[in-house]
Amino acid sequence: MTQQSLMSLISGRLNFIKERFPGDWKTQDILTTLFRLSFFLWRGTWHRLFFKRSQGMVLVGKGVSVRYARHLSVGKDFIIEDYAEVNCMAHQGIVAGDRVTIGKYAIIRPVNAYGSEIGVGLKIGNNSSIGPYAYIGCSGYIEIGNNVIMSPRVSIYAENHLYDRPDLPIMKQGVKREFVIIEDDCWIAANTVILAGVTIGKGSVIAAGSVVTKSVPPYSVVAGVPARVIKIRPSI
Repeated sequence: MTQQSLMSLISGRLNFIKERFPGDWKTQDILTTLFRLSFFLWRGTWHRLFFKRSQGMVLVGKGVSVRYARHLSVGKDFIIEDYAEVNCMAHQGIVAGDRVTIGKYAIIRPVNAYGSEIGVGLKIGNNSSIGPYAYIGCSGYIEIGNNVIMSPRVSIYAENHLYDRPDLPIMKQGVKREFVIIEDDCWIAANTVILAGVTIGKGSVIAAGSVVTKSVPPYSVVAGVPARVIKIRPSI
């Protein structure tokens, strides 16, 4: 290969990559990003060897903990950002669709780290994300639909502690496991808490800082503690 043809090939590859970034990105910044992501890809190549199933690219940040990875199934372009913890020990496992991102320091936990009763599990749809510093307690079943945006510090709990007996410590009375379902095309804003037994309808927006204790109709905008519907979005 001549020097001219080699330079032409490199130039063509760079143009192909640049087309996938917004137009205001400079070539040097694109290359810096790709250099960083190359380490994500290297770590992902190692981690995916232990997954139950994976397709396409797997990108894994530094300090990530994936426990019981043989219960994890992922689609194309799966990303786990720095210092996230994904515990996959669940009866239905952890299942992620295509182009799913788990943000920095997020925790997905169907069972605690010390061998308690195994949880049910989690399913995440295509093009959905778990935001940074999220806590997803999927001891009961949690299902997140397609195209769901989740901002930082969202907490979802699919169980509640029982506390009816004053003669026993609460920690010894067990838990009641339920479900949480977030349907397609929802935006869950920062610092939201979603409690067990809740379904959030398609196209809904949950305002920052809300505590969702009851199910939400489709295309709702809800806010408050406890959260209530403040308006309905136009639907198709």
